[in-house]
Amino acid sequence: MTKQDIIEQILKKQSFLCVGLDPDLTKIPEHLLEKEDPIYIFNKEIIDHTAPYCVAYKPNLAFYESQGLQGWLAFEKTVAYIRQRYPDQFIIADAKRGDIGNTSEMYARTFFDAAKVDAVTVAPYMGEDSVKPFLGYSGKWVILLALTSNKGSMDFQFTEGENNERLFEKVLRVSQQWADDDRMMYVVGATQGRMFEDIRKIAPKHFLLVPGVGAQGGSLEEVCRYGMNNQCGLLVNSSRGIIYADSTEQFGEAAREEAKKLQTEMAKMLKLYLNKTQ
Repeated sequence: MTKQDIIEQILKKQSFLCVGLDPDLTKIPEHLLEKEDPIYIFNKEIIDHTAPYCVAYKPNLAFYESQGLQGWLAFEKTVAYIRQRYPDQFIIADAKRGDIGNTSEMYARTFFDAAKVDAVTVAPYMGEDSVKPFLGYSGKWVILLALTSNKGSMDFQFTEGENNERLFEKVLRVSQQWADDDRMMYVVGATQGRMFEDIRKIAPKHFLLVPGVGAQGGSLEEVCRYGMNNQCGLLVNSSRGIIYADSTEQFGEAAREEAKKLQTEMAKMLKLYLNKTQ
């Protein structure tokens, strides 16, 4: 999927919502546990109810790998279902991989050749040769961890080096030598607020994948005010706030309502901030 494809979907749906598919067997509705494949059935219901209001889905691999082979099969079935039923959706494998070159080559093959997702999140700590293998696939994206929303982000990401450049700023600057904004995005946590201004000074055109709106307390309005560019440039993720909105047999309808609420707010944000950035 190209950058223009993503932009067209955002404008068409008036939404830049990414729904995180993080199925925890201790949290999904109990009646699903009787099913042969509860994770897939849960995901399918969420997808069918939220697809009109979002432009992307982001399965977090930890929730699948923790269930062994059955979890991985549920992940593959989920991706295949989105591909077949909703081909306009951008699919992100939130895997946070990153290792030396030959290992990264296998990771890239796993997600792009076997699972057939559009993008994978990658940790940049090991440098260029750990990221390059993911960039060898036409039409596929790397989403590089830049500035995250967790408390521990302060441990390393704000460390200052030469010329008072913080580590996350160096990641943004150096990584742009590896790929342009047609193949690379960055993860930036919604709780970072005005830090989006600093990020946009270095990466004005790149899409940002923004977790942390909703359950983690990030402000959608702040993200848009400081982070939106003239092509929107944002994919804002919500997981728990949507998929666990209800624990009864009506969980799909509840997820739809939460996704619709966010889409409505996003339409307002596009009207308010997109024109200001033209």
